[in-house]
Amino acid sequence: MTAARPLVDRALLDDVRAHVGAAGTALDDTAVRDALRATGRVFGSAALTDLARAARAELTGAGPLQDLLDTPDVTDVLVNGPHDVWVDRGDGLRRVGLDLGTPEAVRALAVRMAAVAGQRLDDAAPTVDARMPDGTRLHAVVEPVAPAGAVIALRVLRQAAHSLSSLTAGGALPAQWQGVLRGLVTGRANLLVTGGTGTGKTTLLAALLSLVPPDERVLVVEEARELAPQHAHVVSLAARRPNVEGVGEVTLTDLVRGALRMRPDRIVVGECRGAEVRELLLAMNTGHDGGMATVHANAVEHVPARLEALAALAGMPRDAVAAQAAAALDVVLHLRRRGGRRHLAEIGLVDRAEDGRLTVRRAGSWSPGADPVADGAWGELDGRWAA
Repeated sequence: MTAARPLVDRALLDDVRAHVGAAGTALDDTAVRDALRATGRVFGSAALTDLARAARAELTGAGPLQDLLDTPDVTDVLVNGPHDVWVDRGDGLRRVGLDLGTPEAVRALAVRMAAVAGQRLDDAAPTVDARMPDGTRLHAVVEPVAPAGAVIALRVLRQAAHSLSSLTAGGALPAQWQGVLRGLVTGRANLLVTGGTGTGKTTLLAALLSLVPPDERVLVVEEARELAPQHAHVVSLAARRPNVEGVGEVTLTDLVRGALRMRPDRIVVGECRGAEVRELLLAMNTGHDGGMATVHANAVEHVPARLEALAALAGMPRDAVAAQAAAALDVVLHLRRRGGRRHLAEIGLVDRAEDGRLTVRRAGSWSPGADPVADGAWGELDGRWAA
């Protein structure tokens, strides 16, 4: 088992922090290097580079976990204890031989990361859900809730910049569906991209946004900046959590409502998790066609129940959700992840049944290695949206 990278000397870290604070500059690599030189200690060029990186990881990053987070294919880093660290590189969880020392050291690491994210983590507030300065999602639990001392879960946010062609080449969607997907975007269909955690919802959404005509203005609302579509006119807005005093919060609901006043041609919500779904449905019902959003769901047929649950947080009754969603949404694109492979598994049409319930009719399904299957609603989908 590999021991964690030794922590930078605490006194040296205090000197670096004080120097950067006095200079009033951002705590980036250049500032850390300058601060290290200003301490009067002599470092070789290689040692200075390594120490600057380690110091920045300690001051603004994940300390001994930073090397794992910086690995290009890592999506999740999970710490169950000082000798129990796991990573996900897109093909399932794998244990890594990293020794973090003692339970007390893991707890101290969790507390420091929470502080870097502007949150509190202690006996009085033993759980935290926050974002690191680089956008990494942090969820941590300490004693007495976690008997092991501390449990840490980190989700790496990597900006997605794929195209439909590259996704097809990578086995994420069948070539036969490219024409329909292009038609959905150019035809200004309102799209809902669904799937479980880590199925590639953001990746597909970014690829679809790259197909939006260049003369359209796209307003993207996210909990943290993750979408990087290849488009000429994108305005990105990111939510902000409250600080340790509980003030300064800007919610997704606030941002979606505000985006309507910013002259959008399309409104995109990176992920609907709560009451903001009401604002999204209202926006799509007020002339803002071509909108897109992602929602967690296990299957196409579960989307109506998921929308009802989210909208209930905004006080919307079931009938109102069905009416608004059926009028606002056109197509559901559902992704799955099997054997480490993410793929577009189903396409469905949003509709309202005779009894008033919201439904999603399956139009097509696909599994990697097989030909796509046209289901009952495919003819309607293909006839209306095919490019």
